[in-house]
Amino acid sequence: MKTIVSKILLLSFFVVILSSCMTTRTSVGKYKAEQGTEQVYASGRQMWLLWGLFPIGITNVETPADGNCEIVTKFDFTDVLISCITGGVFATYTIEVKVKKQ
Repeated sequence: MKTIVSKILLLSFFVVILSSCMTTRTSVGKYKAEQGTEQVYASGRQMWLLWGLFPIGITNVETPADGNCEIVTKFDFTDVLISCITGGVFATYTIEVKVKKQ
C-alpha cells in the first residue's frame, strides 16, 4: 500500500513539473517578417476560479499602435505553484506582448 501511494505522489509531482511550461505564441501583423531584437512591450496576469472555468475580470494588455506584435500566453512555474497551493481553485496565466525594436 505504501509503495502505491508513493508512486501516485511521484507521478503527480512529474505531471506538475512537466506541465509548467505550457506556452502559446500568436504572431500578429508583420511581426515575423520584421527584423530587430525582441522586447516585452507589456505584460499582465489573467486570474481564474474553479480550475479555469470562470475568469476574474478580463486582463487588458496594451498592444502597439501598428499592430505588429507577438502575444505569448504562458502557464509558467509561478502559475503552477499558485494553482497547486490553492488546489486549482484559483489559477493564473501570464500574458506578454512582444515587439521587435530596430
